[in-house]
Formats: sequence, C-alpha cells, structure tokens
Amino acid sequence: MLNHIILMGRLTRDPELRRTGSGTAVTSFSLAVDRDFKSQSGEKETDFIDIVAWRTTAEFVSKYFTKGRMAVVEGRLQLRDWTDKEGGKRRSAEVAADNVYFGDSKRDEGAAPDAAGPDESDDVPS
Repeated sequence: MLNHIILMGRLTRDPELRRTGSGTAVTSFSLAVDRDFKSQSGEKETDFIDIVAWRTTAEFVSKYFTKGRMAVVEGRLQLRDWTDKEGGKRRSAEVAADNVYFGDSKRDEGAAPDAAGPDESDDVPS
C-alpha cells in the first residue's frame, strides 16, 4: 500500500510544541496551500491543511518555523475519528509529517539570509 503526500505552503500560525505523558515531542500546525487552478470566478483557492509532527521533526519545526514561513512537508495522510461536545461523531484528516524542509530562505530585516539554519554568532559577544 502507498500513502505518501508532499505539500508546500505557508504556516498559518506558529507551531505549538507539546509533550506526551511519556515525554515524546509533538507539534501541530497548519499549512495554507494554493490550488494549481483558478475557480470559475478567476480567483485562486487555498486549502488549509492540518499537520502533526513527532519527536525530532516536531522539535525542529517548533524551533525554526514561524507563521508565514514556507515549508515543504513530506508524510502520510491519516484520518482521526473523535466525538464533539454534543456527542456527535466527527472525522478529521491530517498529515503526519515524516520530514519538513524549508521552502524559502529566511529574510530578516537588516540581516543577510542564512540558509544553514540559526545564526550561531548570537552566542558570541561583540
């Protein structure tokens, strides 16, 4: 069986890092992904897709990604059944991320982009 998905879009909010009872890192965020075609009215439509990442991938995403950053997510689609407050049965689809990559280069005002990751010179006194 094959369940493999690759998405590229912008984070709609900052990722939230949490820990399970056993200490496993998990983070969730959503991506705004533009469709490849325009609607009949001539406008591009956007899908908002929920993503969940675990362990080192979760820690990486929470450390280096923020709202508005472009991300490439590679993972699998999973469906989750749950019960709402009124007792109704619901189903949600989300992507379980295996890998998350930068989809753009970081651009800080007044600083040169750093494609390798965080600026380690912050720890060095001037």
